[in-house]
Amino acid sequence: MPEPKKILILGATSAIAERWARLRATRGDRLLLVGRDPGKLSIVADDLRARGATEVLVAESDLADTDGAPQRFASFLERLGGVDVALVAYGVLGNQADAQADTDRLEQGLRTNFLSAAIWCELVAGALETAGAGTLVAISSVAGDRGRRSNYAYGAAKAGLSVYLDGLAHRFAGTPVTVVAVKPGFVDTPMTAHVQKGGPLWATPERVAEDIERAIAKRRPVVYTPWFWWGVMLIIRNLPRMIFNRMNI
Repeated sequence: MPEPKKILILGATSAIAERWARLRATRGDRLLLVGRDPGKLSIVADDLRARGATEVLVAESDLADTDGAPQRFASFLERLGGVDVALVAYGVLGNQADAQADTDRLEQGLRTNFLSAAIWCELVAGALETAGAGTLVAISSVAGDRGRRSNYAYGAAKAGLSVYLDGLAHRFAGTPVTVVAVKPGFVDTPMTAHVQKGGPLWATPERVAEDIERAIAKRRPVVYTPWFWWGVMLIIRNLPRMIFNRMNI
């Protein structure tokens, strides 16, 4: 049996994070779950303990609020005893029309999905650099690959996060520290509850969690999940603007 890993999950009540945490629990890892809702954290923690986790700790924290982030992060590390793998998994999908009509909502989305996420990623990166090894995983989105009229506010935040992660991966190239940017397409989660679902482009949180686990094992800096989104976005990124502007996407 491998020695338990120390797992930090920022945004642990998201559907993708919860499914990935289950994979780590079955390995007997130690986990610290961070999120805003203590009730949901407790439910997830009990489930992970039942699945075989060596220890599950919880911390209530609004991660979009970065006031005192270094001190809060230090307390996470102290409780967990360090970190081997960290997953940054929180975010808000928001609504493009709302972002256009209300700059406060626009700012909130950009702050949550990019600014705060980048700050937590930087804190994790510093800890892994000090430790000399480890893995940072953060969930971005295919929406960041090209700005589209339907969700460019969300896409811009995810584009920023993807570039930040790309820079971190370059910073740690050739070292034992791994940075993984996860780019899901459509995923059937509570965050997309208001979106009409169905069809081959939709994935389950379980599928995304399995792809994350494989990317960690293979030390892949970027993973599109499901895999076919790599090809879909390659086409969308390279469409001539004259054609792209005619598309209602």
